[in-house]
Amino acid sequence: MLPVRIYVNASRHVGCKVVSLTQRALPIASKNRFQNPTSCDQTRSLSTSTTPPTHPEAIFSGIQPTGVPHLGNYLGALKQWVDLQNSAPPSTELLYCVVDLHAITQPQDPHDLRRRRQDTMAMLLAVGLKAERCVIFEQSRVAAHSQLMSPLDPDGSSKLKLGLFSYPVLQAADILLYGTTLVPVGEDQVQHLELARSLAGKFNRTFGKILVVPKVKLAPAKRVMSLTNPTSKMSKSGSVNSQINLDHSESEIRLRIRGALTDSIPGISYDREARPGVSNLIEMMGNMTNRDDFEVIAQECEGLNMKEFKDRVADSVVEGLKGIKGEYERIKGDASYLEEVSRTGAEKANKRANETLERVMEAMGMGVGPKPSSP
Repeated sequence: MLPVRIYVNASRHVGCKVVSLTQRALPIASKNRFQNPTSCDQTRSLSTSTTPPTHPEAIFSGIQPTGVPHLGNYLGALKQWVDLQNSAPPSTELLYCVVDLHAITQPQDPHDLRRRRQDTMAMLLAVGLKAERCVIFEQSRVAAHSQLMSPLDPDGSSKLKLGLFSYPVLQAADILLYGTTLVPVGEDQVQHLELARSLAGKFNRTFGKILVVPKVKLAPAKRVMSLTNPTSKMSKSGSVNSQINLDHSESEIRLRIRGALTDSIPGISYDREARPGVSNLIEMMGNMTNRDDFEVIAQECEGLNMKEFKDRVADSVVEGLKGIKGEYERIKGDASYLEEVSRTGAEKANKRANETLERVMEAMGMGVGPKPSSP
């Protein structure tokens, strides 16, 4: 069989992707161990789930420790995580992970990585996630993430250069370990969910219904674009003035928005193609106030000059992020509390992950299981 190539956006963040790298064609399955293989890039309905009837609902998503998240991370992921926490039934398990193993696909300074892990954990709590309701943990504290890669990998990534090339399979393991039924993601992550669904489906067809095939929940907010280059996504790799970080002061936020690239066309109107800068700010204001009627928002701002318009956008961002900076600084200053949250979250995550891993290994003949009958 010819090798199947899946085009995945190798990212710095699982589930809800934060900082993307480059699109590459990754060879995934040239010698598939599983029976009845189907093309990994085959489009399938995202509404289908093979969740066992008695399995509890579980929501999983993760973020890579790139340091303090920016506004794009918040609107594209973190805000939705908090909304799900506040709206999901008490029986639904919520697991949010700092996926630090994904960070080491590139060389990292140990001290810098440790700091960024702590910054990310502190910000997850600062935006409103509650440790008593959610399992908040670091990926590297749960060994099963790496252990599940081998059963899922149809071609053995050891034949490839590990790191970037093993990333998609590790991402699938992240999701499938917890019996995840729902994964909140941005639009550019749907293809990653399809890979996880494909691998889970192939495993189940071969070994029985062991893995839950998750569904996707798209984030309400579209991509938040760079303030200095509104045709590109807001990113940690961009210039300092291109992003708004969640620990920025009110004055810093207003300064960045006032300096945002717009255009010289008179008036305020929403047109993503002709006016990307203005449209980005309109979307930003709408998403901060839970609105998606962007053309109506533009009409409401029609009589404003550009300075007045930017000030109104800044007002919405400042109001929407109110309190996060102070809470972040308070939590970050309490190292013992951060460690307690990380340790407790890892204990809960390990229990759930090991249950899945044991079922997988037993189904493949590598667990304890019943003794084989004598020949």
